[in-house]
Amino acid sequence: MANNKKELTTAQQEEILSVLKTRFEKNMDRHKGLNWNDVEKKITGKPSILWTLNEMELTGGEPDVVLSGSSKEIYFFDCSKESPKDRRSLCYDRKALDSRKEHKPRDSAKDMAEAMGVEMMTEAQYRELNEFGPVDTKTSSWLETPDVIRKLGGAIFGDYRYGMVFIYHNGADSYYGARGFRGTLKV
Repeated sequence: MANNKKELTTAQQEEILSVLKTRFEKNMDRHKGLNWNDVEKKITGKPSILWTLNEMELTGGEPDVVLSGSSKEIYFFDCSKESPKDRRSLCYDRKALDSRKEHKPRDSAKDMAEAMGVEMMTEAQYRELNEFGPVDTKTSSWLETPDVIRKLGGAIFGDYRYGMVFIYHNGADSYYGARGFRGTLKV
């Protein structure tokens, strides 16, 4: 998946821009009042941003533009219906991964997010994403965890059940086939 140079060929850049533009135009409710040309200007000619967006796409995240927070800053969120398929079965972070004596997962959510160049989605962003329609109705996603919880060995995750968003906790070293993580990229 990962390209060590963190750059895309011209053809790959054109492909990811085409995918993003199509998704942008199909989901205008996520970015009312924003024009694709304005977004494209912010990301074109920025190899690391395009590489990260491509990684989000390749791992099943279906990134799309979301005007987030009260300031309506421009972000790309993983908008896939379920937790990105190639980012599941991960414990929360490196400390949790290192603490496992056996049956270690292949990676941690925090390490994979860093390698991809994304931030993990916060609880507020996760709730915001679910306002555009439910996500994680069959899966769940690790979320950026407050330090006070992480220091006690836990981590938080969210899903959508029974018509609402639920935020739960688990040991940070746990991992499940249906739990991944969602990333965000501010542009």
